Amino acid sequence: MDKVYIISVFAENKPGRLERITKVLAEANINILAFSITSTNGFGIIKFMVDRCKEAFQLLKEKGFTVSLNETIGIEMKDQPGGLYEVVKILSSKGINIESAAVYVAETRKKAYLIVEVEDTQKAMEALKGENLIFLKPIE
Repeated sequence: MDKVYIISVFAENKPGRLERITKVLAEANINILAFSITSTNGFGIIKFMVDRCKEAFQLLKEKGFTVSLNETIGIEMKDQPGGLYEVVKILSSKGINIESAAVYVAETRKKAYLIVEVEDTQKAMEALKGENLIFLKPIE
């Protein structure tokens, strides 16, 4: 079971911020696989799952963005009604709280993964051993 990483960029919620961030990734030919934006009180957290996460993290940091690299667990789920429920039911039964999540669709309408951030990634991974789950391999 491998950890997957996502990048979190903290930014003021203003026009052009997302453009500047994605320009850095586009110019480096880094592919965005999934992303989400959460905003409150004029500031936001933009989370990216990309194909070259460590390189993207370094580039964004060098360009002056406030960025962090976060461990996640990618769990395969069925891309059909109830697919998400089946996975979160297992996480819940193991006492694993999802702090943040996104969905990554690997092959359109064939494979999807729930990407979850939890308080203790290693502890969660240990708790999930033996469950009939398929985990996403690191992209890099």
